[in-house]
Amino acid sequence: MRVFILLGSNEGNRVFFLKEAIRKLENLGKILKISSIYETKPWGNLEQANFLNCVLEMQTTLSAENLLTEILSIEKSLGRERKTKWQARTIDIDILYFGNLIIQSENLQIPHPFLHQRRFTLVPLVEIASDFLHPVFQKNNQELLQECSDMLEVWLYEFEKPKL
Repeated sequence: MRVFILLGSNEGNRVFFLKEAIRKLENLGKILKISSIYETKPWGNLEQANFLNCVLEMQTTLSAENLLTEILSIEKSLGRERKTKWQARTIDIDILYFGNLIIQSENLQIPHPFLHQRRFTLVPLVEIASDFLHPVFQKNNQELLQECSDMLEVWLYEFEKPKL
């Protein structure tokens, strides 16, 4: 299945945590594309450090539920602690799209329910998959970015792009 995943970090060595998450995700399938790294102010809880974000596209044979289980394990292995909503974190890994599937369960919502409202998600997503169609809204990522009301600034982080 073709999957798009958002990675974010705003605690500790942010670039290291993004790269380690990518390295661990390589064990779950084939990574096809990785966006540049972008920096943004925090969203939700503003009293914390800036985030670094990137999006990757991968091919996996795992189910969405099994992928989520593996992602939660990766987050935990990289020091992620879930105490309060929108807290600082070493790593945050979100499934944005899982093919064209629409999944609404207690533990998993795909497409990610807020992706169309967040510039820090859409900017790197558009870089690698501008034409990918959101299965609920039937708009591509470029259109979602153009319509996004989030004004949070997203800028290219001056660091090397993660490599495949």
